[in-house]
Amino acid sequence: MTGTGQASEGGSSYIDTSKPHPARMYDWWLGGKDNYPVDEEMSRQLVAMDPRIPAVARANRAFMQRATRWLATAGIRQFLDIGTGIPTEPNLHQIAQGIAPDTRVVYCDNDPIVLAHAEALLRSTPQGATEYIQGDAREPAAILAEARKTLDFTRPVALSLIALLHFVPDEDGAYEVVDELVSALPSGSFLMLSHGTGEFTPDRARTAGDLYKSRALTLALRDRPDVVRFFDGLDLVEPGVTVADAWHPELGERAEPVGDGPLPIYGGVARKG
Repeated sequence: MTGTGQASEGGSSYIDTSKPHPARMYDWWLGGKDNYPVDEEMSRQLVAMDPRIPAVARANRAFMQRATRWLATAGIRQFLDIGTGIPTEPNLHQIAQGIAPDTRVVYCDNDPIVLAHAEALLRSTPQGATEYIQGDAREPAAILAEARKTLDFTRPVALSLIALLHFVPDEDGAYEVVDELVSALPSGSFLMLSHGTGEFTPDRARTAGDLYKSRALTLALRDRPDVVRFFDGLDLVEPGVTVADAWHPELGERAEPVGDGPLPIYGGVARKG
């Protein structure tokens, strides 16, 4: 396959600007411009509840970058990234292919605005490949079928679920989705995952959950034991599931101010035996 691919459009291309979308709010917290007034309004409301939220977004982004570097350095040459979000450089493929140019990456998201920017995700090295799937994380079989067109599932794959699962409640099968995805991966594959929590500030978390519900959005923040459960049957890489900015911090990386407690997002990486 050539170094550039074509986005697979499995969903609607209509961008609904009448209600906020998590990917666009995340973009606003990171200082991006691919969002709408409705996204900014809710983002500001959430920051008023907890001023650390932009720092959480940055810490989550930094965790993705460190985990990707760790995996690429460990020899992983294939990534399946579900819940990609709006492209923000460096993207996962840029980090991985900067270490190993032959790395193959498949991105997946269900927000049409991500599809509109998918070209930025398809700028692969000539030796590697990147593809984009428009799909819903709650339909893992369809995602896997498309991913197999680019990735070789007889060789290790890193499954990336970054800041995704706190939008998938238990009743929508969050654990079952992860089980189905991980079951499709061969031995030697990895799961890299980050997840928001309300464990440190439960009152704020409840207020945020109410705001999401009022906008017809779902927020399923989980405590650490429930995040660890996503890794059941896998071998966690040290230091296990920890607050995201404490997972393999790198020299020269600026720590985010913690304010009145740890940044409320967990991260972890685990290997399938």
